[in-house]
Amino acid sequence: MKIHWKIKPFEALSPNELYDILRLRSEIFVVEQNCVYLDLDGKDKLALHLFGELEGKIVAYSRLFKPGITFENASIGRVVVDANYRHKKWGHELMRVAIAEIQLHFGESKITIGAQLYLKKFYESHGFVQTSEMYLEDDIPHIEMKRE
Repeated sequence: MKIHWKIKPFEALSPNELYDILRLRSEIFVVEQNCVYLDLDGKDKLALHLFGELEGKIVAYSRLFKPGITFENASIGRVVVDANYRHKKWGHELMRVAIAEIQLHFGESKITIGAQLYLKKFYESHGFVQTSEMYLEDDIPHIEMKRE
């Protein structure tokens, strides 16, 4: 099984793709993490949407931002892999592709993220270093991390 990666601006997403992306984000960030928050934060229209499909199903996703939208640097957010496929380690492939796409589309190598604290080692394995103290975002511990 090989995941097929696609990247699209908001306007190019089909209604089905948008629905499947929002459903996946809701499944993980709201239901699985038991966190009531407003996922639709107004930034989706400004993002590039990177998603991995397997047999027509979106199983991995992140959104990419040019500098100045979320952070001073380019950024990656809403990093998610369907719980049924995490054993495949596609989160690592997702991050490698996201970093490459930021360099390709925005010409940027400096990336800042707001990472859930429990994923610190995962992001460190992709060259990110912690640059802030822990803070709560929607009652979940986060840290800011940067990749030069």
